[in-house]
Amino acid sequence: MSYKRKDLLGTRDLSSDELMFFLDYAKEFKNLNNQSIKKADNLRGKTVINVFYENSTRTRTSFETAAKRLGADAINFTASQSSTKKGETLIDTIHNMEAMKTDIFVVRHNCSGSVRFIAQNSNACVVNAGDGLNEHPTQALLDLFTIREHKGSFKGLNVSIIGDIEHSRVARSDIWAMKTLGINVTLFGPPMMMPNRVDAFGCRVAKNMEEAVEGADVIIMLRVQLERQGSSTPFPSTREYSKFFGLTKERVKLANKNPLVFHPGPINRGVELNSDVADSECSMVLNQVENGVAVRMAVLSTLIKNRG
Repeated sequence: MSYKRKDLLGTRDLSSDELMFFLDYAKEFKNLNNQSIKKADNLRGKTVINVFYENSTRTRTSFETAAKRLGADAINFTASQSSTKKGETLIDTIHNMEAMKTDIFVVRHNCSGSVRFIAQNSNACVVNAGDGLNEHPTQALLDLFTIREHKGSFKGLNVSIIGDIEHSRVARSDIWAMKTLGINVTLFGPPMMMPNRVDAFGCRVAKNMEEAVEGADVIIMLRVQLERQGSSTPFPSTREYSKFFGLTKERVKLANKNPLVFHPGPINRGVELNSDVADSECSMVLNQVENGVAVRMAVLSTLIKNRG
């Protein structure tokens, strides 16, 4: 089974077959990216615009690299330097860029549901690169790709997601996708950074850091998103946060043999991750970044085919 839609908006409504299709397809592009000439013509003559209303390093650069390696013209749109500062609405901005014969929009926006709204009002393909507190589907796909690459299978795997879960669209996309594939997911974070209805995810919730890490095959540490916390800091100090919720080398020892440590970036060193963990052999952080290009090449290539 392949993926038949023109947009990728989230992982919550993806089947296991659809998830595996993207992972299998991404493997082809991973092989291409390891060649001396990293070029394909899947998007030759097409235009991809990265529409980012929030700051980004990894995601935007990864999508731009993916589009260019597929032969597309890749353009970066930055809201702070656009007519949105003059009062232009989101959909007017999209329609104006669509009038330039844009084929794919890759959108990051601070409002949940904004990307779906764009997809419903555009004939171009739309990829969700992160919308508010909702989803970030390609991050989940690259996480899954990296897990399978190192573990071989998802069967019986234990994944712990730790940190600012309330404000993490990465956590939501990971949870939906992992549960669809039968992965055992454990959640843990400061009480003020956990969703009010965390039970709705259907995941085990740990009581402390040691319980969260114990027996884990994969540990996903989340960034503390202070920009979404409001005016007050939700903990006394970064030192306090690290003491109770940070991943240290000693805590990693509680996990299963050969654990993988993930982080979507950017890392706050000494807060979510100590450097001796972030730079260790178990850290998959740079591997995630590498795999993100292959996954996004698979997504862009698939959507343009579906558009016809």
